[in-house]
Amino acid sequence: MTDLLHALLAWLAIPQVGLGAVFAIAFVSATLLPMGSEPAVFGLAKLQPELFWPAVLVATLGNTLGGALTWWMGEGARVAADRLRHRHEAAGAAATAGAPRSRADQRALQWLQRFGPKACLLAWLPVVGDPLCAVAGWLRLPFWPCLGYMAVGKFARYLTMTGFLLWVV
Repeated sequence: MTDLLHALLAWLAIPQVGLGAVFAIAFVSATLLPMGSEPAVFGLAKLQPELFWPAVLVATLGNTLGGALTWWMGEGARVAADRLRHRHEAAGAAATAGAPRSRADQRALQWLQRFGPKACLLAWLPVVGDPLCAVAGWLRLPFWPCLGYMAVGKFARYLTMTGFLLWVV
């Protein structure tokens, strides 16, 4: 098992794989898995300054596609919940609206519905950004506008963070 882990880490090593590793790390970090991709983008840009723009663009693409996957997971969860609810209703069980929501949850959902796809500009935020994409899918906000706003927000984050870190370090 350790040999497999070492082989995987060697394959993902930034100097050898570069943009491919940045894409993979950015993609995975945009799903619900807790992981950050900024160190990989910064590391590549620091080691190979000529790859600054390609690294930012590849990270944006990977992170946006990961956000799209998370949107589809939210939409899929909604479909599964609807099917389960219909089965219970068909079996004669009382229809339930789900667990009662706190006022904060209700306000967050109302906020997301009010702003619609534009809320996905905040998909880059730590902790709340990935669930935001899933909830956008659950609410069936339009996919393509959500994807566009995700991409703009994620690009701005990578550009700002990587540029700032290169300037400071």
